[in-house]
Order: sequence, then C-alpha cells, then structure tokens
Amino acid sequence: MKRIAVNRYWLLKKVRPVLLAIILLPLSSCRDRKQENPAATAGPRTFTTPLGKEFQLPEPSEKMLDLYQTAKVTYGSNPEDIDALIWYGRRTAYLGEYERAIAIYSEGIKKFPKNARLYRHRGHRYISLRHFDKAIADLEKASRLIRGTENEIEPDGLPNALNIPVSTLHGNIWYHLGLAYYLKHDYQKALAAYQKCREVGDNDDNLVSSTHWLYMIQRRLGNPERADTQLDSITANLKIIENHSYYTLCKFYKDMLPIDSLQTVKIGSPSADAIVYGLANWYFYNDDKERSEALMERLVESTSWSSFGYIAAETDLLHYFEKTH
Repeated sequence: MKRIAVNRYWLLKKVRPVLLAIILLPLSSCRDRKQENPAATAGPRTFTTPLGKEFQLPEPSEKMLDLYQTAKVTYGSNPEDIDALIWYGRRTAYLGEYERAIAIYSEGIKKFPKNARLYRHRGHRYISLRHFDKAIADLEKASRLIRGTENEIEPDGLPNALNIPVSTLHGNIWYHLGLAYYLKHDYQKALAAYQKCREVGDNDDNLVSSTHWLYMIQRRLGNPERADTQLDSITANLKIIENHSYYTLCKFYKDMLPIDSLQTVKIGSPSADAIVYGLANWYFYNDDKERSEALMERLVESTSWSSFGYIAAETDLLHYFEKTH
C-alpha cells in the first residue's frame, strides 16, 4: 500500500481565512444568522425518493449552523480560495441541502475546471440525489484528473471519535465511482473501481471498506471463490478507527461472526444501514430472496434516506423486485 502525504497547502492556507471568519462571525446578530439559515430560506425542506417516500429534512443543530456560517463567511471573504469553496459546499451538504451544495461545487468548477476535488464532492452529492449518471460523469472526470498526481489525506467534515482522518482524495474518488456503478448494477465497472480503491488504501479502514464492496460485487457476479479471496487480509486484529460496520460485515463473510450478531442491528444510521444492507444482500446472493426483500423493505422505511445502505436497498427493490410507488 502507498504512503499518503498530508496536504500541506491545505494546512497552511486554512489558518488565515478561518481566523478572519471567527472575527467577522460575531458581527452578525442571531437574527441575521437566522435569516441566513438555509432551513428558513430554501423553501420546503423535503425529499421524495424514487419509491415515492417523502421525507422532511431535519432541522440542523446550532453547531451545524455555526459551522455552516463560518464556512460561508470564509468563502465570502475569499471567493478565489478553492479550499474555502469546498468547505462551504461540504457544510451546506451536511445541512441536507444537496442541491445547493451541488450548485456551489458547480460554481467552483467554473473557476477551477481541472481540480479533481470539486468533481469528487459534486459526484458524491449527485449520488445522494440519485443522479447516478451525473455522478459517474463527475467521478470519471476526477479519476482522469488525478492521474500522475500524489495522493493526499482528505480532512474530515464529520470527524471520527479519534479525530484522525482515514480517507484520501484518490480513495474517495474510486470509492464513490464504484458505488455509483454498483447502484446502476454495472458490476464489472464497479469491481474495477473498487480494486483501484483498494490499491490506493493506506490503512485498515480503507481495507475493510473496499473489501466489503469487492466481496459483494463478486458474489453478485456469481464468483463465490473469487469473493472469498478478497477476504484473505481480513483478520481479528485489524485496527479500525471509523469503518466498524464494514469490518463487522467482512468478519461475517469470513465466518468469524455468527449471523445473529447482525440480525439485532437497529436501522436508522449510515453504519447500521450498511450492516442491514450487507445482510440483505447476503440473503440475496444465497438465494433467499424473500428474506432479502423483507430486509430491504424494512431498510427503506427508515428515515436515513441518504445513507449508502438505504440507496442500495432502494435501487435493488426497483431493479430486482420491481417495486414502484
């Protein structure tokens, strides 16, 4: 596995804009901040899934709004700073405002058309909104732009418990590209992307996230022996910081955990949804379509409509079980 260089440019450039934002932010009254709250100005905060399920977007917390406002002020003070623009887009997306985030990234692409990070983030949010073809176009573009470039750590917007970033720019591009192809049921292209994702991985979190998808894809392709070879690096003592759900699934695939350890997981968070979808998929390729469908139906009754497990279950219900709304 390759060693990854920290983006020193990002570290150095981050300080001045953030200090300016901290100085300027208190000048806005609470009333002004409320007027700038996307929840108050963006109209109906709802999303309707392809299965016809309508969800009200949750009201953002004060902390999330503060982080959003800081990012907005920072970008407003530094409109030519690509890092400020990306954080403005990311903080907007964390509020559930995916269309607005996409618009911000699109604005950035006009300014910086050869920056892979913008296509990576916009592609991710196209997945959130089920625009898979647009996501693939962006992420394929990003994969071309990173050819011959040094990989870099991608700073976390929602840090893990240890506040240690575990993902990289290259890894996230290949991961989301593989996911977009998987959601289109193009398993050969999904397989190729996740193989690239594994190649650029540098830690155990990267290993289990790519292995989970590689295993499932090989099973979907009808290659159980090849799927099993993907698990060769999975052991009981991997050091996982963030991707515990993927690690749990990989150990289950390798018969290191019993099935009942997965059956008690409660749906409703991205990590839980990943496990439930992994189990539903296991039933699917082991010819228990009835249990698979039931679990997927249960999954799409949850409120975490933008989690990858939810979206994967949704696309399977539409594609394989011919569900409609």
